[in-house]
Amino acid sequence: MVDEVVLNDVSLHVTNFHAESVEDSEGGEYRKVSFDFKVTSEEYHDITTLLYQMVFELKIPETREEYRAEIFNYSTSLTNLYEENAVGDFSLTLIEVDSQE
Repeated sequence: MVDEVVLNDVSLHVTNFHAESVEDSEGGEYRKVSFDFKVTSEEYHDITTLLYQMVFELKIPETREEYRAEIFNYSTSLTNLYEENAVGDFSLTLIEVDSQE
C-alpha cells in the first residue's frame, strides 16, 4: 500500500492511492495516479505554491517509480486554509508526461 509520494522533493503522506495505465489517442501508454492528502493551515501556502507548478518530478518510494507528471485533476475541500488550525482534504490526479516537456 502506497502511503507516500514525493513531488519535487516535497514528501506527502497520502491515502486512497490508485495507479493505472491509460492510453492516448495515438496508442501511447502513460501512468496515472490519484491520491488524497490533508493540508493544515500551516502547510497551506507551501503546498498551494508547489501545486501551482503544475508539472512535477514524481517519486513513489514504495514502488521505486520516478517520472515526470502533470496535474490532470485537482480538488480541495477548502479554498482558504489561512484560518488557524484548519485542515483541508486535497485530492490530486497526476498523469505522466514526456520528459522533454
